[in-house]
Amino acid sequence: MKILYLTAGAAGMYCGSCLRDNALATELLARGHDVTLVPLYTPTRTDEPNVSQEKVFFGGISVYLQQHSALFRKTPRALDRLWDSGFALRAASRRSIPVDPQLLGELTVSILRGEEGRQQKELFKLLDWMREQDAPEVVDLQNSMLIGLAGPVRRALGRPVCCTLQGEDTFLDGLKEPYHSTALGLIREKVRDVDAFISVSAAYADYMAEYLRVPRAKIHVVPLGINFKDYPQTREAGDGPFTIGFFTRVAPEKGLHILAEAYRRLRARPDFGPARLEAAGYLAPEHQEYLRGVERQMRDWGLGDEFRYHGELDREAKLRFLSGLDVMSVPATHNESKGISVLEAMACGVPVVEPRRGSFPEFVERAGGGLLVEPEDPEALAAGILELRQDPELARRLGLRGHEGVRRHYSVARMAEAALETYQAVVHQPTPEAQSVGQ
Repeated sequence: MKILYLTAGAAGMYCGSCLRDNALATELLARGHDVTLVPLYTPTRTDEPNVSQEKVFFGGISVYLQQHSALFRKTPRALDRLWDSGFALRAASRRSIPVDPQLLGELTVSILRGEEGRQQKELFKLLDWMREQDAPEVVDLQNSMLIGLAGPVRRALGRPVCCTLQGEDTFLDGLKEPYHSTALGLIREKVRDVDAFISVSAAYADYMAEYLRVPRAKIHVVPLGINFKDYPQTREAGDGPFTIGFFTRVAPEKGLHILAEAYRRLRARPDFGPARLEAAGYLAPEHQEYLRGVERQMRDWGLGDEFRYHGELDREAKLRFLSGLDVMSVPATHNESKGISVLEAMACGVPVVEPRRGSFPEFVERAGGGLLVEPEDPEALAAGILELRQDPELARRLGLRGHEGVRRHYSVARMAEAALETYQAVVHQPTPEAQSVGQ
């Protein structure tokens, strides 16, 4: 198949959506399909070879300038190339282009308005480029925040458009009013422009069907997939302190503070023994004070020497970090859609303890590599971790099940097969635009 992906870069951070999109495109390319992965806003960043094209559309600098000044909505394209270049966008990404949803309400609404938004010029650039290429059989927008492109792309190409759902509700819920209601209303209005939606889990499909008012039958599940190259084939228990890990973006909604409180309760037990709490993952500028607060709390409890934040990790360091854990937990306070790091931990043979919410129950029950506890409950989380600490044989069995279960259910091969099945079904149900083009 010939497939065109439009995926949003995340301003220089390792983003779960970018990792997922790149892994899927890579696998489809390896199978001989004609795949083009086009970044929007900024170049994508992955911890595997990046297969996205160099050219970035809707460059983050351009969309920002056009949002705040009518002058830049009329500048010639030759001039736009100065700030749309990969060099300029990478430089801006290193300086952290704002991704805080609190700051981006007006811009979000404008992008969702599509042809009626302030970034109309950027949309026309993208459509002109598309018309110059051989038309794809299907176009996939990699989150519903891009749904403003769906109608224009369908009309320009006469091809079906899919839209992947993978965590954008968290961003939308962070928008201030009136931007939250306006953005959500625009997405719901433009659902009709999309031929099929794709969710990374069944639980998230059920949630987003209600959240976006999409008919559930219109949402297809394409499970997450991991490339297991370089992953350990076996795992031996460590001899040092019992190590509890946290690996994901460091932000309040990911729940590091809940894990820290659970750790305090565990360390208050005289029978728990030596332990450490290790954390890693991207830290945005707006969340640095949050991490400092967790660090201060650990020091106040007399546990400061037992906590370490490792920063953002590349692939080699990530696998080394995960393989050194005895248990991992991401006690998110929202309905997590992806939770790729939980699958990665299980793939390394590390048992997980996760809240019974979002996609976590689906992942843990299907792969079989962990325990589920009540959400936002440090005592329940501590009890789950304690169970694994006190029963090494249970921890070993869960680690082995997760190691095998993730490979069985969450490989890039299975992800690619499910994606192709969905695309084939969509292609054989032509859009009205496609029918008119053929007449």
